[in-house]
Amino acid sequence: MNYINSPIEQISFNNQKYFVKRDDLLNKDFSGNKARKFYYFLKNDFPEVKKVISFGSAQSNAMYSLSVLCKIKGWKFDYYVDHIALYLKENPVGNYKFAKEFGMNIIEAEVPKSFKEDELFISEGGAVKEASFGIEILANEIKTWAEENQIKNLKVFLPSGTGTTSLYLQKFLPFEVLTCSCVGDDEYLEKQFLELEKSNFPTILKKEKKYHFGKLYKELYEIHNELLKQTNIEFDLLYDSLGWICLDKYTKNLRNRDFEILYIHQGGLLGNISMKERYSFKFDKKEENRLC
Repeated sequence: MNYINSPIEQISFNNQKYFVKRDDLLNKDFSGNKARKFYYFLKNDFPEVKKVISFGSAQSNAMYSLSVLCKIKGWKFDYYVDHIALYLKENPVGNYKFAKEFGMNIIEAEVPKSFKEDELFISEGGAVKEASFGIEILANEIKTWAEENQIKNLKVFLPSGTGTTSLYLQKFLPFEVLTCSCVGDDEYLEKQFLELEKSNFPTILKKEKKYHFGKLYKELYEIHNELLKQTNIEFDLLYDSLGWICLDKYTKNLRNRDFEILYIHQGGLLGNISMKERYSFKFDKKEENRLC
């Protein structure tokens, strides 16, 4: 498995034309932007490494992808979290469930301050310089596609958590990269950029209101369902829904559009399992009760 060369599809959403880079189709278990970020660790040999250590939330996409990586490489995997909800422990679902099935050892504690020589530490969300290896390959795929299709004026969009993927795409692409902040505000995202690079940042599209990461918003659920209805493509509820809200607003505000837009699908669809349950319980049940 190479985990590269995902297909690009043309779609129409709200009467606007887009292209979608289907990184969700790279592989059943190792896909999306995390597969790109961790590609360096997959393709290179680390004979001294026996264990990977990382941290984040108990439903993180990166957590699941790292569990798959460690299974492939034959490494142990310790993942640190602040808290695991009792309900999730008793009813494993989504990334948490499948990461454990791939052998993840999840620990409710602070991340150790130091590591052994045979331990590889990877920052939360894969915000590491090594991520540039796989993202440069992604950028080259986009450049080849644009050249083959004679697209000279292109803008590339993807929502950002740590911003690692959008940052390195802008580094390796001749086109403008657009993004929006999904974890924290725009200032937080800019600080994340500065941790890895000092200049040449993507363009951050402004949001109409502040969103708290992981909180349920009816408009995020609605655009997720509308995307599925109009495009027959399922997108991630945490990042892609907010991304499409920002991109939809951006394209609607354009008077004359003389460029094409390529949307990078983030993958992360396992996380939708638990998110859909939460959204359905909060909004679908309310609607059912209203109609009764």
